[in-house]
Amino acid sequence: MAPATPADAAYRVLVANTATGEEHDLDAHRLALAWIYGDVVHHDTERRREGDPFGLRDRFRAAVPLVAWTMVATVELLAYIEVLWKDGVLQLRPEVFDAQVALKPTVWEEPAQVFFAPVGTEAPSGAMTSLPQEWLPLGEETDFSRLQTVTGGQLLHPTTSARAVAPSSEDSEAAQPEGEGNTARTAHVIPRQPVKDWQAELIERWRAMQP
Repeated sequence: MAPATPADAAYRVLVANTATGEEHDLDAHRLALAWIYGDVVHHDTERRREGDPFGLRDRFRAAVPLVAWTMVATVELLAYIEVLWKDGVLQLRPEVFDAQVALKPTVWEEPAQVFFAPVGTEAPSGAMTSLPQEWLPLGEETDFSRLQTVTGGQLLHPTTSARAVAPSSEDSEAAQPEGEGNTARTAHVIPRQPVKDWQAELIERWRAMQP
């Protein structure tokens, strides 16, 4: 709960810029909220701006005891509710205390089968429907050089995979078995697009917007 006044907070931090004479004064509670909602959540830009003159260390230092106190208070409140429920003061469904809300293990494995298709292929309509012919299973024999992102970047093993090359029309026709048309497997060859350096492009966009 927020303190009624800044004087009710645990402590206050006062800083001054000796060069400009600018001074700032902020209590620990508002410093903590600047870290939680400004540095972590990136939502409250006003709180972040208010706590900026004090630096990240002061904001974090103020947030640690507040977060810890909130956790302890939450556990104590739950224990109090359970006592009132057992005594019949509160009428609650028993399942609210049995519902799993947190994962105990931090590492787990689940068997799964992965399929892939060229960019733009229609996605399956449901988990129980059969996959269209264009979707192929991902396995040890898969040519990873054909797995690309929408922007043309390599999806897996970008430094070791062979480069995907689009066949010419003559090569495609020569590779077709006699009597067969354009098969689904031939349609899976994806022309490699130039890989964009997004970091460099964003930097150029930022520079272009500067006065």
